Amino acid sequence: MIRSDNGYFGEFGGRFVPEILLPALTQLEDMFFGLRDDPAFWQEYVTLCQEFSGRPTPLTPLRRLSAQLGGAQIWLKREDLNHSGAHKINNVLGQGLLVQRMGKQRVIAETGAGQHGLATAIMAARLGLECTIYMGAEDIERQYSNVFWMRQLGSHVEPVNTGAKTLKEALDEALRDWAASVESTHYVLGTACGPAPFPEMVSYFQGVISEEIREQSLARMGRLPDEIVACVGGGSNAMGAFGAFLDDPEVKLVGIEAGGLGFADGQHSVRLSHDTGETGIAQGYKTLFLQNDDGQLGDTHSIAAGLDYVGVSPILAYLSQQGRVTPDSATDDEVTEAFSLLMKVEGIIPALESAHGLAGGFKRAREMSPEQNVVINLSGRGDKDIFNIARAFPQQEWTGFLQREAARSTELLAEKEKRGH
Repeated sequence: MIRSDNGYFGEFGGRFVPEILLPALTQLEDMFFGLRDDPAFWQEYVTLCQEFSGRPTPLTPLRRLSAQLGGAQIWLKREDLNHSGAHKINNVLGQGLLVQRMGKQRVIAETGAGQHGLATAIMAARLGLECTIYMGAEDIERQYSNVFWMRQLGSHVEPVNTGAKTLKEALDEALRDWAASVESTHYVLGTACGPAPFPEMVSYFQGVISEEIREQSLARMGRLPDEIVACVGGGSNAMGAFGAFLDDPEVKLVGIEAGGLGFADGQHSVRLSHDTGETGIAQGYKTLFLQNDDGQLGDTHSIAAGLDYVGVSPILAYLSQQGRVTPDSATDDEVTEAFSLLMKVEGIIPALESAHGLAGGFKRAREMSPEQNVVINLSGRGDKDIFNIARAFPQQEWTGFLQREAARSTELLAEKEKRGH
């Protein structure tokens, strides 16, 4: 697993925060650095993941789909089978152990797709902590099922109505809260971004994914995979999938960003590939950001709320710059096609975020030989995306669904009124 040089990865990383946050970050850094090389702490963490979240997650071969595409053998790392339905639970359980040691009683978090918010709410309920989740109003509308469960778990969901009302604004509000409540509150940052030590710490906890991929690949394939592919939003699932292979140059590491509607109108969330990201400092760290002509943070777009983010992990920015991670992108149309293909051929329903990795991985697998192996990190399941997917599929299917639901609602209302009389 990669380690920073005083919080930096090459030119990226660092800690650019108000002075009031420095003691909390120093406390967190001292706590984490004091435990990360302790085998007993790692075992405590792994045991918690096993007992509460269901690890290890399996490595699933896609035999029918691999034969249909005619290229490499495709495997899925099934993070969708975690408790909460995504890889996000790995990081929050690890940070929960640190919160207990620091003696804090309140946690806050930002969320886009809602999976990190849900995982944080689950962790808070499990450990008896007060919890507030910041979420853009646009994302609340797109991912309301997760919002419902967060509230049922006892967490407060705070809508953010500024700017584009998405993940960037939610992160800004979470940082403001933390600055005002730092003595009693821990900020459970959900991705490998933000001020040091968060990028390194989140990557450490998510590294359980790649440790398992390594062990499972040797057992199932008899060797390491030829390529590992993961979607890239902030970078937590990608760093989780890549971490244990950084010193294995024969394993190609591929990160798939959100190509959105394409580059012509700038409606995308691509920072690493196509030279669209520019070096800047925002939200507590230095990395590649989408910026406008005035140097302000730019607008983003993705069909997947969890990839709709203006920055990227400083670790991935560095690894991409060094050529160790190969960046690529997938458009919304390519994503929905891959989503449908996996469902219909293999019976697995992916999250839209993960479907970016599928789109990129399927494309690459077609160009490889049947003797090669590609592992795609399926970072989450698609329950939360039902309405977004329905809108993206053929219009008559969506219209028919709405008509059936409206008719059913009318029938239920009529039955209720009849019973009332």
